[in-house]
Formats: sequence, structure tokens, C-alpha cells
Amino acid sequence: MAQYSSVAVLGTQWGDEGKGKLVDFLAEQADVVVRFAGGNNAGHTVVVGDDTYKLHLLPSGVLHPGKLCLLGNGVVVDPAALLLEIRGLEQRGGSAAGLRISDRAHLVMPWHQILDKAQEQAAGSNRIGTTGKGIGPSYVDKHARTGLRAGDLLEPEILIERIRQILPRVNAVLTGVYRLSPLDEQVIMERFIEYGQALRPYICDTISLLRDCLAAGQRVLFEGAQATFLDIDYGTYPYVTSSHPTAGGICTGAGVGPHHVGHITGVVKAYTTRVGEGPFPTELFDATGELIREGGQEYGTTTGRARRCGWLDLAMVRYSAWLNSLDSIALTRLDVLDKLPKIRVCTGYLLHGRPISHYPSSLHELSQIEPVYREMPGWQSSTGDCRSWEQLPVAARDYVEMIAQTVGVPVTMVSVGPRREQTIVRQSCFAEN
Repeated sequence: MAQYSSVAVLGTQWGDEGKGKLVDFLAEQADVVVRFAGGNNAGHTVVVGDDTYKLHLLPSGVLHPGKLCLLGNGVVVDPAALLLEIRGLEQRGGSAAGLRISDRAHLVMPWHQILDKAQEQAAGSNRIGTTGKGIGPSYVDKHARTGLRAGDLLEPEILIERIRQILPRVNAVLTGVYRLSPLDEQVIMERFIEYGQALRPYICDTISLLRDCLAAGQRVLFEGAQATFLDIDYGTYPYVTSSHPTAGGICTGAGVGPHHVGHITGVVKAYTTRVGEGPFPTELFDATGELIREGGQEYGTTTGRARRCGWLDLAMVRYSAWLNSLDSIALTRLDVLDKLPKIRVCTGYLLHGRPISHYPSSLHELSQIEPVYREMPGWQSSTGDCRSWEQLPVAARDYVEMIAQTVGVPVTMVSVGPRREQTIVRQSCFAEN
């Protein structure tokens, strides 16, 4: 396998695959870590020694001193949430000195959060299951060309003018459609002028900065948030996020051309989970599903909601491999399956009794597909202390190799626990210095 100076880490399922741990692990070899999509609706849990960090906007590389950590133009930034996260990191002895925010990144405004929650409440049983963080409404304003960007925080007069233009329309919707109280213009203006002062050291033209880093031969790690099946175009629409967490989103969300994305690693959890509403063909509703949930502590980093759990679905991983041009797979949470005597894996789908080779876009079809399962023996021994491929039980290695053969992409990393050292590297993706 070729080695590259730029590597992307993407989710292949519905998120929560353990990307944060993998980014943190690979960030030690990188000079720059770039987040290119999503907002603080994403959550990455990273364990460093005895400390656990829950990151939402800060790139996972921030836990390595001296790394440049960029929030690209494809990210939507809630200034209040970001400043709270920065302060929390500093209180624990860390530093966000390497953080840089694209001046083109759109802002999550107070009305976005209110609208997000109001829309979900109004939808009733048809709700999507958002985090209520205002991410969707922020992207709506971005594409409606009525949003505010981080660069506006650097020019208070323009910021004030833009808020005065936008707020009457917003208040008309809040009061007229949702029967909510209007927002106070003066309060919002004063608050965001303060945010601008606090974030001024971090806001810059990250596109030029990233270009210079790549030209200088620095190692760049592109950090995905959410995952392929939450992509606004390719996921299980409408139960998706509002951005592009797929490989194509790197170019538009970070400001680089395709040739600058060298190696793409897809993170695959050894089983499948999802948060919120939407189809889930391999979902388990029995004691095995509960054992997986408790063994993997499958509760949302951002919301705390219990995740829905099911068998590994390789039909969806194959779809992800194609969409993202995956070069390798990083398999996570293998240790969660340690106690199971038998493990089932979905290798394909039947629709109306016939095999299908595509992933349906129709929710109606998705509700009718029947998974085709392959059963494999469990290994029923602990893998948490394994530090090499050879130390893994034979049945565990067979499980990993089956994934690689079924998807057609090599598994080059295997995670057997949340800590950095619980990572088995079969082949490095970053080029040697």
C-alpha cells in the first residue's frame, strides 16, 4: 500500500464509529488536522491515559501539543459552544493555541437553535431526531445566502448591519409560525461582538494556510465528522445531517483540490449503531443488542441518547467504500464482541425475495429489504490487551479478514479499546519522514 503525506479519516456507517480515537492516534504523525464539515452536533470521544475528552468542534488533533488544527469553511461554528470547549480544554491543562477558523465558515446563530427545536417539535412522529444544536437551519441559511460567516465577526459594523437585516425576518417566523417570543436585536449584537473579540486570534484564511502547509510538505490529516449514511445526498434521507461528511466534502469543505487528498481511511465499527430516527436493516431488539450497547457504552457523545445497535452491515460498508474511494479500513470496537459465541454479519440484501446490488434511496424499499446474513464463530476471549495482529484470537482475525474480503478493501488498523495504545497497526498510511 502506498503511503501519503495527506490522509483522510471518514465514517462509513451512521457515525459514532470511533473516528475521534483514530484521528487522535494518527494526529501524532501529522502536522495539521483539518475538520471540513458539520458542527457541534458531532462528538468525538478521545481517551488519553486516564483522561477522557469529549470534543465537539475542536479537531481531535488538539490534544497533541504543537499541531495546527483547522476548522474549514464547510464547518458551521457555534461561537458560544466553541469558546466553552476552548475554556474547558484550558482548564484541564490543554491548549487551543493551534486552532484556526476559516473566515468563510458559517455561524450558528441563536435563532438556528430555536428553529431546530421548534421544527422537530412541530414534526411530531415525523421528526428527524436532530441534536437541536441549530446545525440544519444554519446550513439552510448558508444555501439561502442569508447566513453570517466567521469573517463577519472581525468587522463589527458589518456584523451589526447584517443582524439588523436578518432578524426581522427571523422574528416574523418565530412569532407568526411557531408562536414564540421574538429575539432581542441589541442582546444578540452585543453578544456576537464579544464573541468576535474572543475569536479574533483564531479566524483567518485557512485555504491559503492549508495550501502553504501542503506546499511545504507537511503532513495533513482530514478529520471527518458524522459519516457516509448521514450525508445529505447519499445517506438515508431525510434522516441525515445537512452537510457532506463523505470524501467529496473534503475538497469543498476544506478548500483543497482532489489531488491533495492522498489516502482515504474508512472507519468501520465491528457492529452497527445509529442515533435518532430512520431505517436500520440489521437492528437488534434482543439481549444481544443490549449486551453490545452496554459493552460498547453506546450512548451519544453530544446528546447522551442510547444508540440503536445491530449486526455489522457490510452491504452499507461496500457502498461507503465506493462513494469514498476507500484505500483502507480501520476497524474499531472489536473488543465489544469478545463475549459473543456467534456473530452474524450482513453481506447483502434481498428485496421482494431477490438479491439487489445497490443501496436503495427509497425509505419504503429500505423498510422492506431483508438482510442476508453470514454467521461466524466468536472468539470468547479478551482482545483488549492484544498489541499485535498475531496476538488476536484466530476467530477474531478471521472476522477481520472476512470484512476485508467482502468489502474489497484491506483492514490496516484494528482498535481493541478506547486508549491510544489499544490500536493494532498492520500498515501505516502516512509516508515516512
